[in-house]
Amino acid sequence: MTASELPRTVAVIGTGVIGNGWIARALAAGCRVNAFDPDTTAAARTRAFVARAWPALERLGLAEGADPAALTFVDSLDAAVEGAELIQENVPERLALKHDVLRQLDAVAAPGVVIGSSTSGIKPSDLQSACTREPGRVVVAHPFNPVYLLPLVELVGGEHTPPRVVERARAHYAALGMRPLVVRREIEGHVADRLMEALWREALHLVNDGVATTEEIDAAVVYGAGLRWSLMGTFLTFHLAGGEGGMRHMLHQFGPALKLPWTKLEAPELTEALIDKVADGCEHQAAGRSVAELETRRDAFLTELLALTQKYWPEAEGLEGRI
Repeated sequence: MTASELPRTVAVIGTGVIGNGWIARALAAGCRVNAFDPDTTAAARTRAFVARAWPALERLGLAEGADPAALTFVDSLDAAVEGAELIQENVPERLALKHDVLRQLDAVAAPGVVIGSSTSGIKPSDLQSACTREPGRVVVAHPFNPVYLLPLVELVGGEHTPPRVVERARAHYAALGMRPLVVRREIEGHVADRLMEALWREALHLVNDGVATTEEIDAAVVYGAGLRWSLMGTFLTFHLAGGEGGMRHMLHQFGPALKLPWTKLEAPELTEALIDKVADGCEHQAAGRSVAELETRRDAFLTELLALTQKYWPEAEGLEGRI
């Protein structure tokens, strides 16, 4: 990381769970943050969020000069982008709303400043269509919750985005401690959410059909595939499943089973009965613990897991800049 890659000031627009996660990460990296949210309770909620996240960030390691007090709430988009070297938009996933906000940001931001959208599914070209000044600087910068701990950010350029903008975005997010994954071409849902949605749909079918409870399905992930995925992901896991013959042998041996109707690609109808099953199951799993208590437990686990993953899959193995 060089000093020029780290944005000295980050503008964060929209301070829900994702926006607050970006704020905590940027502060931990030593940046100043200008935040804007029309909700009058936003500033208090964000400061409480950062205070809860800070112990986990301290365990991971803070940048020199990192300070929660470097957060300033402002009362307009113009004030938010003043001096900002990176802008992160996190408004709700409604295209008309994003168009309105992105159009204003593009009009007032300094030339060349990257505007990243945290959208989980909208394509960047659709986002750029509202902008007339520098539409190419609007890119998808999709993170994962909790943003202040999980390092993956999917970067997707649109039809107006030149390679230099993607590279500038990649450098900025890497300087914030992220692992940028530059998606080769735009597609709804990008990469990671499409994978998670497939698992989510199948899980809902298993609950709906009475095959397993939410707790049993989560156990299947946590104590099975999830442990392997945290180190190797899907493809390398299956590569090992082929023994000495690797992936080639695995596909010849088990590939035909992919044609069997084991899974359901369509999501089940979200009936009130299914909602009750899923919600009741999650409340049973929570065992009376609040969301804040569960977040603290999750953060403690993730900080240890991140250190372990780094030990066995260090940057030196050539992943830097790819994931």
